[in-house]
Amino acid sequence: MARLADYFVLVAFGPHPRGSGEGQGQILQRFPEKDWEDNPFPQGIELFCQPSGWQLCPERNPPTFFVAVLTDINSERHYCACLTFWEPAEPTQEAVCTEDAPEREEEVDEGGPVRLSPAAPGPPGQLFAPKTLVLVSRLDHAEVFRNSLGLIYTIHVEGLNVGLENVIGNLLTCIIPLAGGSQRTISLGAGDRQVIQTPLADSLPISRCSVALLFRQLGITNVLSLFCAALTEHKVLFLSRSYQRLSDACRGLLALLFPLRYSFTYVPILPAQLLEVLSTPTPFIIGVNAAFQAETQELLDVIIADLDGGTVTVPECVHIPSLPEPLQSQTHSVLSMVLDPDLELADLAFPPPTTSTSSLKMQDKELRAVFLRLFAQLLQGYRWCLHMVRIHPEPVIRFHKAAFLGQRGLVEDDFLMKVLEGMAFAGFVSERGVPYRPTDLFDELVAHEVARMRADENHPQRVLRHVKELAEQLYKNENPYPAVAMHKVQRPGEASHLQRVPRPFPRLDEGMVQWIVDQATAKMQGAPPAVKAERRTTVPSGPPMTAILERSSGLHGNSARRLEVVRNCISYVFEGKMLEAKKLLPAVLRALKGRAARRCLAQELHLHVQQNRAVLDHQQFDFVVRMMNCCLQDCTSLDEHGIAAALLPLVTAFCRKLSPGVTQFAYSCVQEHVVWSTPQFWEAMFYGDVQTHIRALYLEPAEDRDPSQLGEAPAQDERSALDVASEQRRLWPTLSREKQQELVQKEESTVFSQAIHYANRMSYLLLPLDSSKSRLLRERAGLGDLESASNSLVTNSMAGSVAESYDTESGFEDAETCDVAGAVVRFINRFVDKVCTESGVTSDHLKGLHVMVPDIVQMHIETLEAVHRESKRLPPIQKPKLLRPRLLPGEECVLDGLRVYLLPDGREEGAGGSGGGPALLPAEGAIFLTTYRVIFTGMPADPLVGEQVVVRSFPVAALTKEKRISVQTPVDQLLQDGLQLRSCTFQLLKMAFDEEVGSDSAELFRKQLHKLRYPPDVRGTFAFALGSAHTPGRPARTTKDKGPSFRTLSRNLVKNAKKTIGRQYITRKKYNPPSWEHRGQPPPEDQEDEISVSEELEPSTLTPSSALKPSDRMTMNSLVERACCRDYQRLGLGTLSSSLSRAKSEPFRISPVNRMYAICRSYPGLLIVPQSVQDNALQRVSRCYRQNRFPVVCWRSGRSKAVLLRSGGLHSKGVVGLFKAQNAPSPGQSQADSSSLEQEKYLQAVVSSMPRYADASGRNTLSGFSSAHMGSHGKWGSVRASGRSGGLGADVGSRLAGRDMLSSPQANGAPPDPGFLRPHRAALYIIGDKAQLKGVRPDPLQQWELVPIEVFEARQVKASFKKLLKACVPGCPAAEPGPASFLRSLEDSEWLIQIHKLLQVSVLVVELLDSGSSVLVSLEDGWDITTQVVSLVQLLSDPFYRTLEGFRLLVEKEWLSFGHRFSHRGAHTLAGQSSGFTPVFLQFLDCVHQVHLQFPMEFEFSPFYLKFLGYHHASCRFQTFLLDSDYERIELGLLYEEKGERRGQQACRSVWEYVDRLSKRTPMFYNYMYAPEDTEVLRPYSNVSNLKVWDFYTEETLAEGPPYDWELAQGPPEPPEEERPDGGAPQSRRRVVWPCYDSRPRAQPDAISRLLEELQRLETELGRPPERWKDTWDRVKAAQRLEGRPDGRGIPSSLLVSSVPHHRRSLGVYLQEGPVGSTLSLSLDSDQSSSSTASGSRQAARRSTSTLYSQFQTAESENRSYEGTLYKKGAFMKPWKARWFVLDKTKHQLRYYDHRVDTECKGVIDLAEVEAVAPGTPTMGAPKTVDEKAFFDVKTTRRVYNFCAQDVPSAQQWVDQIQSCLSDA
Repeated sequence: MARLADYFVLVAFGPHPRGSGEGQGQILQRFPEKDWEDNPFPQGIELFCQPSGWQLCPERNPPTFFVAVLTDINSERHYCACLTFWEPAEPTQEAVCTEDAPEREEEVDEGGPVRLSPAAPGPPGQLFAPKTLVLVSRLDHAEVFRNSLGLIYTIHVEGLNVGLENVIGNLLTCIIPLAGGSQRTISLGAGDRQVIQTPLADSLPISRCSVALLFRQLGITNVLSLFCAALTEHKVLFLSRSYQRLSDACRGLLALLFPLRYSFTYVPILPAQLLEVLSTPTPFIIGVNAAFQAETQELLDVIIADLDGGTVTVPECVHIPSLPEPLQSQTHSVLSMVLDPDLELADLAFPPPTTSTSSLKMQDKELRAVFLRLFAQLLQGYRWCLHMVRIHPEPVIRFHKAAFLGQRGLVEDDFLMKVLEGMAFAGFVSERGVPYRPTDLFDELVAHEVARMRADENHPQRVLRHVKELAEQLYKNENPYPAVAMHKVQRPGEASHLQRVPRPFPRLDEGMVQWIVDQATAKMQGAPPAVKAERRTTVPSGPPMTAILERSSGLHGNSARRLEVVRNCISYVFEGKMLEAKKLLPAVLRALKGRAARRCLAQELHLHVQQNRAVLDHQQFDFVVRMMNCCLQDCTSLDEHGIAAALLPLVTAFCRKLSPGVTQFAYSCVQEHVVWSTPQFWEAMFYGDVQTHIRALYLEPAEDRDPSQLGEAPAQDERSALDVASEQRRLWPTLSREKQQELVQKEESTVFSQAIHYANRMSYLLLPLDSSKSRLLRERAGLGDLESASNSLVTNSMAGSVAESYDTESGFEDAETCDVAGAVVRFINRFVDKVCTESGVTSDHLKGLHVMVPDIVQMHIETLEAVHRESKRLPPIQKPKLLRPRLLPGEECVLDGLRVYLLPDGREEGAGGSGGGPALLPAEGAIFLTTYRVIFTGMPADPLVGEQVVVRSFPVAALTKEKRISVQTPVDQLLQDGLQLRSCTFQLLKMAFDEEVGSDSAELFRKQLHKLRYPPDVRGTFAFALGSAHTPGRPARTTKDKGPSFRTLSRNLVKNAKKTIGRQYITRKKYNPPSWEHRGQPPPEDQEDEISVSEELEPSTLTPSSALKPSDRMTMNSLVERACCRDYQRLGLGTLSSSLSRAKSEPFRISPVNRMYAICRSYPGLLIVPQSVQDNALQRVSRCYRQNRFPVVCWRSGRSKAVLLRSGGLHSKGVVGLFKAQNAPSPGQSQADSSSLEQEKYLQAVVSSMPRYADASGRNTLSGFSSAHMGSHGKWGSVRASGRSGGLGADVGSRLAGRDMLSSPQANGAPPDPGFLRPHRAALYIIGDKAQLKGVRPDPLQQWELVPIEVFEARQVKASFKKLLKACVPGCPAAEPGPASFLRSLEDSEWLIQIHKLLQVSVLVVELLDSGSSVLVSLEDGWDITTQVVSLVQLLSDPFYRTLEGFRLLVEKEWLSFGHRFSHRGAHTLAGQSSGFTPVFLQFLDCVHQVHLQFPMEFEFSPFYLKFLGYHHASCRFQTFLLDSDYERIELGLLYEEKGERRGQQACRSVWEYVDRLSKRTPMFYNYMYAPEDTEVLRPYSNVSNLKVWDFYTEETLAEGPPYDWELAQGPPEPPEEERPDGGAPQSRRRVVWPCYDSRPRAQPDAISRLLEELQRLETELGRPPERWKDTWDRVKAAQRLEGRPDGRGIPSSLLVSSVPHHRRSLGVYLQEGPVGSTLSLSLDSDQSSSSTASGSRQAARRSTSTLYSQFQTAESENRSYEGTLYKKGAFMKPWKARWFVLDKTKHQLRYYDHRVDTECKGVIDLAEVEAVAPGTPTMGAPKTVDEKAFFDVKTTRRVYNFCAQDVPSAQQWVDQIQSCLSDA
């Protein structure tokens, strides 16, 4: 029973003490005046009566009513019902209001209570003051309060004849029951009657209609947000203009939270004076009048619900976790069914006529029922996670949060986590955890209805039915009796407040009220106390919990099989079948990722423990420890699945004997897991064990279970701990006091003994075996962060434990150890304090524990010392031996092997993915850092794979990215630091350091790697470091010295030029020096001796005075030796021999204007320019171009005589000058104009120098062109007008080449129609960047035309390459395995699109050149894309560049001499680190590879050659691809070394030299299918669909690492190649070839390589020196060719092949047998006639392999009509060589051999092709001593051969013999 009302208060308006405009509330009277003992008077009522402030009002407002809630210090709520009415203000009150009344009026208008009816103004100037009647109660009967206060007001207003004192006295003495559902009728003595209805159960909240109103105002989603916010302890603020609405909303929200109670600040109506409360840091639910909305704007972390506007505003910084799915969506849909039943029927064709909507009160209960169900689903099974820590004298209960989350499968769930950690849930556990108490609706629901709710989940109607049933119960709780007797309460008449009230509210007689109260109190004391009969029962626990959402993870779908594997492995371990166990172990470790397998492991191990101890041998111990570690590795710190809890008793049971008296337990090997350092884990474990023991106290001995099963949850027994506790609580009042005391004591000592036990356990798991690891411990013991969990203490096979004899005498005091001990003692003490205080251990016992803990720790440390000492003596676990890598000559180890695990990356093959094959990775081994490479060598960690060596390496210089990672080691599953290194040679090293590698060693490795990767200077690279090319004393080149003086340059040149071979004949003539002003350097003294190459001069001008200075001559010698010059001479673009006469009209000349690199640093020394341009003009032309790279000729078509030029992009001023200033220059014109005029002249000269466009006078005319033909925009107008982006469209190609460049395959190979638009074609096309040429319109009369194209920039290449690397070598497996993700990432990289653009532009240029127009490629700075395009064009147009020799020349000329910035693009030094790796050259090689795939018979080199160059251009092993230009190479003195004296058997510095050496030994760079068409211009398809991903990006060979360092790729040192053991031995030659492990070409060489190898082996066996493979191959081909030509006449191969469609040739369908001496024909003698002869018939290609053995008979029958020695001039710049010639009249051929006894023919000249034999003239390099008349030339249809006999007579004889042969024919 309780008082209906505690206090009645009358509050009136009073002036503010500080005289401000506002007033304040004053309590006029309160009854009773003395406070009740059990309930003091609440403070601050006057604030809450007028929450918006006390203010006078100009008109009389209707009375208002609301209920405010105050909370006292004991968290008791007081309900203050306030009825406010308005009385005319007294003069004293009016005096408060000063002139600012109008403003206040507005304030009152806004903030005052809501007007119920039009207010009546009083007399003018009359003000009204508010007065409030307040009832204060602890009960929430708002309607009764409204009626009672209304009655008092009515009596006053209506002037009824009833004493107010009586009414108030009766009100204060009214006693009503709290609950039980009874009705109580009360009367206040004014002829009134009210019925008070008490609820059935006071635990259920009373909500009336508040919940339904809340949903109406805010909507489902918003209310759910507020619900989650309140549960997860956020601040919620309600705004409304109505106070009653605020109260209702807050009440509704609280009702939704049931069964949790809100325990933070709760103020439904907050007065204006207290608004600063809103900035409190604690959570709250508060309501504020909407008038103060502005003040709430700056609250950053408050969720604001505007009830009037229906919105909820959540600030950005606040995250409200939502309910876990599927509960969120289920709740949402049920709520919508309740609130809007028509929604389900809205789409029906025939909706039912009416749907009965529930009344508001009923709807309110239905909504609450939905939330009640929600809580039952959320908290289902919570009682199974309660730990009964104490039963008597009061129950102490703890909730095992981790187990609850784990078993519900909601560990990750943010919402539930926060709810369980909140205060409301803590209150829920202490209130509802009690096993013996009254139960309510929620207890029933959570215990008995869970199964039903789960079954109903998918049946909305059944859910709705359930909701309605629950709603009925809730409704019944509030309204148990349907027929409530009518209230009878007088009310004032309509608009009674407007009538003039004769008097103010009277002052009441305190004495009279007090007398009534005292009377009632005395009567109450006499009456017997009403005992509330509580029906207490045992709370049902309900079914065990289930996961909220059965997450059936496919990963562990076949779990039964996995559990079987775990069981088998454990039984093998304990049966001692170690080999079997070892085989299963990897599978077990994988299975232990699953929860079921971990539980199974714990159960299985339990079975092998007898009497709390299991002694194992060393191997068994290791196995058990590894499996435990693996289990614990995946436990979070919470241990939500109880795995660590189940293992805890086991780690102190399994042990092994180290020596007599010293035993090591398993715990010392499993300490390094984060779970052991988590206090929450230990608490949960402790409480679980305490519960088991307490339960055992009260069970009958028969029932008691074996206490060894501590770790198990006691649920399996008939009676749970809660049942036992409930029984005990029931019996407790019946026990005698002594018995009670005894039970309390027993329980307390049980807890105490467990605390001692746990102090021991914790010291076992927290004290490291090696006390020097104190740092780890300090962090682990919860005193620091837990990062150190990645360092494992499990080194070899040891760890910590208990010695059987405690050696207490040692008493050592080591600072280190004390530190460890201190940390552990503090950790244990903190634990002991917490658990003992919570579970009521006496303070004496607690003190005893504190004394005991340091002793326990100290004893344990001493025990561990002995164990540590003994464990060190154990033979360590056999770690695999470190395999040392093989190093190159000159390569040195920088860091010796650090033990690491190489982990699988995103590539499947190595890990034995879907492609099959063994799991080579993860592998266990070591990482080595050398001056050249990063190398991993090791063995697979999977014991089933076998003893395979795994090698993965890449050059240090190729490293592109290095990042730290944290990974699990594959064996122990421990978290370790790791590194991921990615290289541009498509290797990825993802490794975890072994625990023995300290972090400092790993850091040192990173630093050293960085130092080697980015040396400060290019001299720090491996290529230089290898035998240091530069003299040690020379200072490093500084960046400031942009232009070294010419003198130093000359000096360098002289120094280097001495090494050159041979002397050239150079003529020179006087020349005006060009202007060097802008260089800022004086002209050097030797400037006047300009050199003009190959000009015929009168002998008289060769006077000694004008002879070259020695330095110049040396410079020239060295320049002439360069690749460019040899090529220019071959192309007939200029020659350097004075004795060859040449017409003055030769269009181009070699200009040495740049020989000092003064005009352009990045160009070579000698350049090809038009004959008519003077050297001094070049200086000015160069200013118009970026980097001064003016247009120079780099290639000329032999057929159309069109030339290909290259340059940098134009400077804008140059463009403007060229195309806009057509008027003649005035004398005062600026230098820019004059230079652009020079540029125009220069281009004019280029055009003029082309034979087709020059008339007799050498001036170019346009007579053949009619302007009508040109059209208004020229041919490219269409492209420009269309404004299409994306490079050249197909229409461009079609208009130029006469067909669609990208159409059908046949069209792609067909030659262009010769008559196509011939007159329309410009003489010169300038291919430039679209962005540069914007706005330029070429003049129709120009003979050149601009082709603007869109090209990608170097940074796009870099970005694309990064993505390509990630696509081809991903760091981790793709989310969706299979080719799709690879193809998607490949496409995202856009690499193939860039290849497509390059090929497309190149094919366009090839077409233009082929049709006779010249092309100038002028893109970016002229050293990236320009180089790519120009090189590709030459490769496609000229077959020479498709030979080994030619390709080398092409790269040397276009890439090295023309200054591609290899060092800058490859980021070789520290300076380039920021710019990163940009693989422009690699992209070019990829393009060549694409062409090679389409035309496999056109290339002399194999695809391997391209990969080799791709690898080594980034590896920095050779000096060839270092530095950015010839100029820089000269400066460092490495340009001419290659030609210098041989440096013994030193390592090759030049990649070409290396390739040459290798080519002699092995055919790896040679393409056996090489059978070229001499005139073939290649036109590859360039569509992305025609391109293939280069296998260089994807393949790898784990057996030996990358195969591009030939010395290393020969496998481990085994017998030399010739005597391989698999030679002729009888053993089986079969072997398994694994993907990504073995090198396929080595394991399975092609037939020809195999036969050549076999031949070498046989020769070696016979004791003969093996012949070179090339000689053998050439001989075989020659024999085959002769055999296939019985008529002795060759069909030119062009005829043969032209009958085969182009694309079939290109795909290698028809393999034509090629020439005799493929390389030799070019490199030695350029005997091209031999290459023109081919097999006589198509059958020749299909002849039986027997012809291969024809090499063993000499194929040429010795018909030697005449023979002797002749000198023969080699191809291009090759020297003259003496050869043995044989004239064979029978076969009608002239053959030659190296020497007289040579059996192998080196070449054949077919006499059928000889046209004439004529006397010759000596050329450069001819034998000096021979008479001029001894020279003669043999002219064939193909070329002219120059011969020289030993003397004149023998020359004559040779000529006669050949002539006679010819006449015979």
